Amino acid sequence: LAEVMVAIGKLSGRRVIAVLSQMDQPLGEAVGNALELKEAIAMLKGTGPADFHEHCIDLSAYMLILGGKVVDLESGRKLAQQAIDDGSALGKFKELIEIQGGDVSMIDHPEKLPLAKFVIPIVSESGGWVKVVDAKEVGESSVMIGAGRARKGDQIDPAVGIMVRVKVGDKVKPGQTLFDVHVNDRKSFDTVFQKLKASVELSDEPVEPPPCFWDVLGLN
Repeated sequence: LAEVMVAIGKLSGRRVIAVLSQMDQPLGEAVGNALELKEAIAMLKGTGPADFHEHCIDLSAYMLILGGKVVDLESGRKLAQQAIDDGSALGKFKELIEIQGGDVSMIDHPEKLPLAKFVIPIVSESGGWVKVVDAKEVGESSVMIGAGRARKGDQIDPAVGIMVRVKVGDKVKPGQTLFDVHVNDRKSFDTVFQKLKASVELSDEPVEPPPCFWDVLGLN
């Protein structure tokens, strides 16, 4: 499918690439509307999960290559990181929000974003190395607690969501937190407890973390 999309772009006279990313585990930590926005703000301020940061910097670098601003990936990475370090990336984000009539104060004070009533952890019963964090199961769980829609007319709760506290390759101990589930009622937590718990598979042997990107199509 990625090759087809690249071919369609080229037939349209556009320079198009497809970046094949590692998405069988959740990217970053946050799943849910306000939680993901807080994570994005943190990334633009130079903090946030390492895999999310790497993903954003590399995608920005490829876009800079396509736009003719840089000639190679390393130069693109440096320019993208510079935009974060000097605050211009965050400034542009604020500008886009202002143009659309949004409340920019929430970027400077993300604590003003909606908060769930309860934050309930799910912990590991055993120790080992994380082999699987099933993104599909985590995504479906987020919908079940109200962070997404199963049907077009479903109401979304911007406050609820899931914070994923482990990654493939991590070593965990018994009692270590796997997820923090943000919900507005305990009943919705009960509906996803087993599903989330089963979404993490441990190994008795060390597991090699996967790369952030598997391949890039159409770059040359």
